[in-house]
Amino acid sequence: MTIGTHDTDTTKKDRAILVSLVTDEVKRSGINHEYSVQELVKLAETAGVEVLSILTQNRETRDTKWFIGKGKVEELRLVADELGATTAIFDQELSGAQVRNLEEALDLKIIDRTQLILDIFAQRASTREGIIQVELAQHSYLLPRLSGHGKNLSRLGGGIGTRGPGESKLETDRRHIRGRIDDLKRHLEEVTRYRKLHRERRKKAGIIQVALVGYTNAGKSTLLKQLTAADVYIQDQLFATLDPTSRTMELPSGKEIVLTDTVGFIQNLPHDLVAAFRATLEEANEADLILHVVDASSEMRDDQMSTVNAILQQLGAGDKPQLVLYNKKDACTPEQLQMLPLDKKHIKISALDESDLIKVRELIQAELTGDTKQFRIPAERGDLTSVLYKIGDVVGTEYDENDVIYQVELQKGEYKKYAYLLEDFIEL
Repeated sequence: MTIGTHDTDTTKKDRAILVSLVTDEVKRSGINHEYSVQELVKLAETAGVEVLSILTQNRETRDTKWFIGKGKVEELRLVADELGATTAIFDQELSGAQVRNLEEALDLKIIDRTQLILDIFAQRASTREGIIQVELAQHSYLLPRLSGHGKNLSRLGGGIGTRGPGESKLETDRRHIRGRIDDLKRHLEEVTRYRKLHRERRKKAGIIQVALVGYTNAGKSTLLKQLTAADVYIQDQLFATLDPTSRTMELPSGKEIVLTDTVGFIQNLPHDLVAAFRATLEEANEADLILHVVDASSEMRDDQMSTVNAILQQLGAGDKPQLVLYNKKDACTPEQLQMLPLDKKHIKISALDESDLIKVRELIQAELTGDTKQFRIPAERGDLTSVLYKIGDVVGTEYDENDVIYQVELQKGEYKKYAYLLEDFIEL
């Protein structure tokens, strides 16, 4: 299968053959290898690579020396020579020894899925935090593979797999990289501390936080822009947004909340990447409500949703209140629309349809707002009065001798935190 045209100018960008190995372990894991390869094509194109061809091999297990079988290596060499490829990109993670062996046999740059994703992140990172996290993930990936990447990183003067710390770190030894990792972790702790303080200030001020999560390219950034008039980068490509963006959004009641866009998730998200981006992804952990944005038109919709939910569980945010927004309804077939489960927690929308945006705001407000309760607070208990203003909107007050009766429209998340202080003061 050949993708793209055969261009004789090899200086413009990497020209790659994609390689996928389907083992019994892959089949047991439930990963759809065909979809994974389609995603690899998109990842390569996002990184600026011209994809020339795709090779797939079925084996019981991976070859410890070559990853794919020796015969397949020879087939790959012949195809690469014929098409003028500069790079082979593998859909699974390779060891340093496998990279070294494949480089020597093929005389190509060897990149695996993890390195490709890291490269895209290196291109996308723009904030100090994002840049630190990318470099930390790259070094964590490089350290155990150092012996296999010396030639790889210097090959062809750069390109994919060498951005970020790549070329500038060719001569570094393991000790130097470990030292750099320690430095990056310290810098990240400072940034994380600052972010945590910022979140705590928002909480103390009673600001409600809502996080947009979803598979990459599901339309989160478009939704953020439409709901808040935010000036955010939007492209129909994977990982168009890397650094989290927070903007104020007004609900129909006039109350303002903070809406945060987070980095998109992806199948087989590298472990180092999840670890390095934990501080960013914790925006979802700290949120009062999660909006799970789904590309309803994707053939892999259910798998993508499962991936997102699995990563949320990994982050400890799996039990957070969640609304599911089936986006891109205008791109769905009638059959796809019929299969969507629709109720108060699941709605179909187009991020570009104003009437749907109104529905989203109303849904968020309904989810965040609980019952209206009355509290009888003794006049001298000013500490409890301040708590009432944290747990919701005070919509009425009455005075009865030495007590004040407050009518409060509750915010579910905040009320849960302080309910134990107020249970003796609820007016039945």
